[in-house]
Amino acid sequence: MTSERLFHELLGLGLNWEVMESRFDAASGTVFLEIRETPKLWELVRCPKDTSYATCHDHTEVMTWRHLNVFQHRCEITCRLPRAQCRVCGHTFRVRPPWEGLSTHFTKEFEAFALLLMREMPMRKVAEIVGETDTRLWRMLFRQVDRAYAEADFSNTCCVGVDEMSVRKGHEYISVFADLVAKRVLFATAGKDQETWVKFVAELEKHNGHRHALTQVSMDMSPADQAGVAENCRNAQVVFDKFHVVQNANKAVDQVRRAEVRTGASGVWEALRQTTFIWRKNPENLTEPQQAQLAKIKNKNLATAKAYQMRLVLQDCYRCPTMSEARHRFKVWIRWVRWVAHVARQGRLQTPMLKLAQMVATHLPGILAHWKSGLTNAFMEGLNSVFSATKRKARGYRSTTYLIAMLYFTAGKLRLPQL
Repeated sequence: MTSERLFHELLGLGLNWEVMESRFDAASGTVFLEIRETPKLWELVRCPKDTSYATCHDHTEVMTWRHLNVFQHRCEITCRLPRAQCRVCGHTFRVRPPWEGLSTHFTKEFEAFALLLMREMPMRKVAEIVGETDTRLWRMLFRQVDRAYAEADFSNTCCVGVDEMSVRKGHEYISVFADLVAKRVLFATAGKDQETWVKFVAELEKHNGHRHALTQVSMDMSPADQAGVAENCRNAQVVFDKFHVVQNANKAVDQVRRAEVRTGASGVWEALRQTTFIWRKNPENLTEPQQAQLAKIKNKNLATAKAYQMRLVLQDCYRCPTMSEARHRFKVWIRWVRWVAHVARQGRLQTPMLKLAQMVATHLPGILAHWKSGLTNAFMEGLNSVFSATKRKARGYRSTTYLIAMLYFTAGKLRLPQL
C-alpha cells in the first residue's frame, strides 16, 4: 500500500476524493497531503437552490487546512476545490470538502481536538500545544459556539435560575440564566439590571421557549430580578434561594462582630480576635481548637454569639418538612430577633440582625416557595465557583464577549464536535 492510499483510507475520503501526493518538508517539519476530486463526485453534487445536478465550472486557488499531527509533525491538507455550476439556473458555488470544519483553515478532526483541549486549559496554552495563534483558535471557538447555540432548543424550559457573576473588579457583572432541571446555561448578558430579563425572554422565545411557560424562578433578593419576573413572566413563582438567605445571615453576624469590636469594651477584642471563620461555619464543621475557642466566647455573653445563635436557628428553619411548619418557624424567629434587638438593650449591636429579620419578613412568600418547588440555586453557585476557577486559570478574558462564549462552551451543553 502506498502512502497516498494509506492516507486516503485514514482520512475516509471514499470514492469522491483521492490523495494525489503525500510529502514531508524536513525544513518546516510539515507533512503535506495534496487532494483532488474524482469524476465520481459529479454524480452527487447538486445545486443548493433547486437541487438540480451541477457540473464542474472551475477550481479555486490552492487552499490549506490544518489537520491533526502525523506522529509529532504538523500536517496540512492542500486542495484546489472545484466550483460547480447548476445545469438549470447557472448558479455557481464552491463544493464543500468532507474534511473541512466550520473554520475554513482547519479540518473537523483538528477542531474537535482543539475544543477538547480548550475545556481543560487556557487558550494561550492550547495555542502553544497545537502550534496555532490564540486569535485563530478564538475565532474557531466563536464559530462553533454560535452555530451550536443557534441550534439549541429551550422548549422544555420551565424552571430557571438567575445569578450575577463578576467579570472583574469595579462592579462589572454579567447576568447568567440557567435551566435548573436540565442543568445548563441558557443565556448570559452584560449587566444585572431589569433590562437583562427583556433580553433573556427574547432569546428564550427565539429558541422555541415561552416566557409564560416558566413556572419557577430561583434568585437572590435582587429588586431588578424581581421586577423583571413580574413584568415578563406572569406565571412564574419567585423562589428566594436558601443559599442567599443564609449568606445574608452570615453577613449580618459579621457586621455584629465588627460593631462589637468597635465598642472597645473590656475583653471584647481579645475574645473576638481571629474568630471570623468560626461564625461562618456550623458547629459540627468546626475544628477542635475552634470549638474550644467558641466555648470560651459563649460564657462572655457577647452580642456576636447571640447573633450566631440566631443564624443557626434561621438555618434550622429549612429543615421543616412542610410549608406550614416552616411559615410558623420563620415567624417565631422574626419575633425573637425583634425582641432581642429592642428589649435586651442590644439594639445598636443587633441592628444588622434586625434588618435581616425585616428582609425575611418582607420576602417570606418567596422564601416559603422553596417548599413548594424544591428549587435551589445550587447549580448556579456551583457554576459560579467553577467559572471563577476558569477565569483565574485564564488570567481573565479580554471582554465579556469572550467570557460569555466560554460560559456557553463549558456549561451550555451544546452539541459540539467530538473526536
